Amino acid sequence: MDLYKKFLPLASIVAALLIHLLVPDSPKYMQKPLPYFTFALIAGGVITALCIIVSFFKKDFNQKYTHKSLFIAVAILVLNVYNIVTLKLLLIPAIYFPCPDRILRVFVNDRMFLLKCLAHSARLLFSGFSLGLIVGLATGISVGWSKRWSYWITPLIRIIGPIPSTAWIPVALVVFTSSMQASIFLIALAVWFPTTVLTSSGISNVKNSYFEVASTLGANTVQKIFKIALPDAMPSIFIGVFNGTCASFLTLMTAEMLGVKFGIGWYINWQREVLAYANVYAGLITIAVSFSLIITVLFKFRDRVLGWQKGVIKW
Repeated sequence: MDLYKKFLPLASIVAALLIHLLVPDSPKYMQKPLPYFTFALIAGGVITALCIIVSFFKKDFNQKYTHKSLFIAVAILVLNVYNIVTLKLLLIPAIYFPCPDRILRVFVNDRMFLLKCLAHSARLLFSGFSLGLIVGLATGISVGWSKRWSYWITPLIRIIGPIPSTAWIPVALVVFTSSMQASIFLIALAVWFPTTVLTSSGISNVKNSYFEVASTLGANTVQKIFKIALPDAMPSIFIGVFNGTCASFLTLMTAEMLGVKFGIGWYINWQREVLAYANVYAGLITIAVSFSLIITVLFKFRDRVLGWQKGVIKW
């Protein structure tokens, strides 16, 4: 059964390639044929064949590849169906739903400009996320540890926190001197709220017996916070960070429409206005891949920090 599953992605790619090459394009499709989808399928077939060969020699890789093979095969099947619907049969408007060849052409022709926009978005996201994370951790620790700080900060969290960060756009544009600063503030605000709430919740739920033992051993306040409270609250903190990360992605797309000159969100909005939907989809794919990589890195970091939970909590 596992041997059969290994070859599903390759079979799906071969089927897609044969249909793409042998089935004629719709006579209503007047644009010039492009080779990009063919090249992508051939490259995918070569990579898949190499993965199959490696899987026979690497046990760990074999398990991972076999587990993912059905999903990969279905994903390629969906892409094949989309190619048939758009290029071969033209069942949906080509201007709004370009065929895969047109989308891949954008990555080839506009790759440097897409990278420039992606770099601008990354700088904006990193600046806002870092600021929101630092302030969120600071306020979360303060509220969770000190009743005095909680008395003053908790009402603010309850009033300001639930308001979507994008609702502060009119205020941000007035307060800050540039759209870049306003965008960083909005992203930071989106990250700050979930990080603060989950950090304070995690610290306030640490067992008092841990602190009593630490006091007996002569630990001071700083040691109790950083050696006991924070490590024990780390699972809750990571949940807040992940929620803040997702919120920062959403806010980034809106923030880049405030007047910044570059960015993936700005690029998508610009291409939408000129009805270049192939470029719009290329931008969306760039966002999906980039944000997926960021989330994957965060999960890897979480797994490393919380390695002591392995076998105790199912991830």
